[in-house]
This record gives sequence, structure tokens and C-alpha cells, in this order.
Amino acid sequence: MIWDKAQELGRLIGQSAEYQALRRAERSLREDKDTVSKLEQIQTLARQVDQLVAQGQMPDEPTAQAYETAVRDLETSVIGQAYVVARANFEKLMAKVNEQMTGGMEKGAASSIITLG
Repeated sequence: MIWDKAQELGRLIGQSAEYQALRRAERSLREDKDTVSKLEQIQTLARQVDQLVAQGQMPDEPTAQAYETAVRDLETSVIGQAYVVARANFEKLMAKVNEQMTGGMEKGAASSIITLG
């Protein structure tokens, strides 16, 4: 029963306006060559920073600045802004879903009636 309800919830979330907007924004990101280039640059710089931090070092100023600039350029582009907004809206939806599930679990744990069917 739990798995059926989970699958139903997933289906409903997949049909939500927030999820659909996020998928459209992700598709736009992947289809725009300039945005793909920015994402690749961000990923490359992030790997460099991660490697340095793993070695106990801080990234040099030019690397840190290049990363911040690349992220800012992406976030201020029209496609990037659309993605950021869609992602934030989807995260809000999922936070509300989690909040409701937590409330349901608390009610279920306090209930003396067991319903398995």
C-alpha cells in the first residue's frame, strides 16, 4: 500500500505545474549552446576548486573569481533566471509535500487505529 501511494504521489508531482516548468527550464538550458558552454566552464572550475579543497588548499583568486563570474553570468541570463525560478518553485513544492508527509506520519504514529489495507 505504501508503494502504491508513493507511486501515486510521484505521478501527481510529475504532473504539477512546478515540475513541468522545471523540466522545460532544464530543456532550455541543454538546448542553448551558450548556456551549455557556461555550465561546462562552471563544472570545470568547480572540479578544480574541489580538488584544491580536498588537498587542504584554498583556490587562488583568479580561479575563485572566474567561478563566481561564470555562476553570476549564468544566473543573470534569461535562461539561467528561468531555471533558478523554476528550481526554487519546485523546491517549495517539495518542501510542502515533505511537510505534509511529516504531519501525516506524526498523526499516524499517534493513532491507535492500524490501517494496512
